[in-house]
Amino acid sequence: MATDPHQDHRLEPTGPARTVDTQVIVVGAGPVGLLLAGELALRGIQVTLVERRHGPTTESRASTLHARTMEVLDSRGLLADLGTPPCEPRGHFGGIPLDLTLPGPYPGQWKVPQTKTESVLEEWALGLGADLRCGHTLHTVDDHGSHVEAAATDRHGTRVLLRAPYLVACDGQDSTVRALTGADFPGTPAARELLRADVEGLDIPNRRFQRLPAGLAIAARNPAGVTRVMVHEFGAAVRQRTGDPHYDEVAAAWKRVTGEDITGGTPVWVNRFDDENRCLTRYRHGRILFAGDAAHRQMPIGGQALNLGLQDAYNLGWKLAAAVDGTAPAGLLDTYDTERAAVGAAVLGNIRAQALLLLGGPEVEPLRTVLAELIAHEDVRAHLAGMISGLAIRYDVGGPGHPLLGARLPHTVLRTGALVCTTADLLRCGRGLLLGVGGPPPHLDAALADRVDTVTAQTAAGSPLEDARAVLVRPDGHVVWAGTGDGDGLDQAAARWFGSP
Repeated sequence: MATDPHQDHRLEPTGPARTVDTQVIVVGAGPVGLLLAGELALRGIQVTLVERRHGPTTESRASTLHARTMEVLDSRGLLADLGTPPCEPRGHFGGIPLDLTLPGPYPGQWKVPQTKTESVLEEWALGLGADLRCGHTLHTVDDHGSHVEAAATDRHGTRVLLRAPYLVACDGQDSTVRALTGADFPGTPAARELLRADVEGLDIPNRRFQRLPAGLAIAARNPAGVTRVMVHEFGAAVRQRTGDPHYDEVAAAWKRVTGEDITGGTPVWVNRFDDENRCLTRYRHGRILFAGDAAHRQMPIGGQALNLGLQDAYNLGWKLAAAVDGTAPAGLLDTYDTERAAVGAAVLGNIRAQALLLLGGPEVEPLRTVLAELIAHEDVRAHLAGMISGLAIRYDVGGPGHPLLGARLPHTVLRTGALVCTTADLLRCGRGLLLGVGGPPPHLDAALADRVDTVTAQTAAGSPLEDARAVLVRPDGHVVWAGTGDGDGLDQAAARWFGSP
C-alpha cells in the first residue's frame, strides 16, 4: 500500500506509548508485505505488519500475474485460492504484441485483480500467525544497531512503539520508511504521464495500445461490464499533482485523442502513472530492508511492477527468517541486496525502453517497426518473454558451471514411491531441498535436516532434470548445486546457503 507522500512525518505524537515487541516489523500490507509476512510466519518468525489503511483496498490497480509469480504461489499452495483466472498468452513489449508462451505450467499472463491477490495472501499470512495492525500511521524509524524501533499512531490516536531485530519497508513507491531514513533513491524524473480510469456504463470499442495522431488510447471491458480506459497525449507535460486526477480530465484527454465522448460513464476508480524510474542504491540499510515499490519506482508496464515486488519478498523471506533464528551463514542476508538489485535494474531498464516505445511520439515509429520485425524471430521473442515473465532470472550462486545453476528449479512431474507430485509440491514447507533424480542423492549432514529436505524421485525421459543426478535447491526455488557424479561441492554449497550443521 503506497503511503501518503504529503503527510508530515515529523509530527510524532506525545504521551505514553504502547510497546509492541516482535521479531520483524513489515511496513505496508499490500501484496508484497503480505507475501513477506507469510514467508516469515511459515518459518515460525513472529511478524507484525503495520498498515496505514483501515481495511482492505477496493482499488483494482495491478491485475497481471506472470508465469514465475504463478510458480511462486504454486510453491506455497495458493493457486487454488485464486480460482480460475483467465490466461492471456499474448502480452506486449512497449505496445508491440509479444507471445509470452514459454515452457512451464503457467505460460502467458494471468488476470487476477489485485484485490483478489491481496485477500488470498492476507488469509494465508494471518492463518500462519502474522499480526496485522491496520490504521497505523508511521512517524519515526530508527536503527539502533542491535534492533529497530518504529513509532506510530494507531486509529484511536494512541502512540505505539514497535521494536524488532529487523524492519522491512513494503510501503509502496511513496515509501514513508524511505523518506524517514533518507535512503538514496537515484534515477530519472517523470517525462510522460498516462491517465487511467475504470468506468461503468461505457459503450466504446476495445483498443489495444492504439497509437493515434494525437496520442495513445487503450480500452478494455471486463466481464463485469467495467471498462478500463488509459490515455496519453503525445508531447503533453507531466502535471504537478497533489492527488489523483479528476475523471473530467481523463474524459477530456480521451476526447482529444480519440474523438469519443466518455463523459456519460460513471468512474469507479481514477488514477494516473508516469515514467519516473528510480531504484535504491542499496536494498539493505543495516537492519532496515526495502522490497517492492519501496525499493524501486517504475512505470507499471505489462504488470511487471507487482511481479517484481512479489519476487523480492519471495527472495527475502527465507533469508531474513534465517537471520532472525540464527541459522543464517555469514553474508546470506546481503545476497538479497545483490541478487534483487541486479534483477530490479534489469527490469527498470526494459521498462524505460518500453515507455519510450509506448509513449514516444511519431519519432519512435521507425524503432517500433524494426523491433516488430525482430520479435518475429523466435530467439528474440523467447528472450523478451523470459525477461518479462521472470522465468529467465538466474542468480550468481557460485560453484562449478551447470545449466541449472542459479536458475529456478524447472517444473517437473516426479514419482516418489507410489506418490506422484511436482517440484512445486516439494517446496511447500519452505525449507531447502536436496533432490536425487533416479536414485538417492549424495549424503548431506543429518544435522541440516531441519533446513533441507532430502527426497529421491523418478522423472520421465525428456525431463529438464534428466541431466542432473541431484540438485540442491534454496527455499525460493533456485538451484545452488547440481551434480552428475559423487557430490563434489555439495557440502560447500550447503554451508554457503544453509549454514553450518
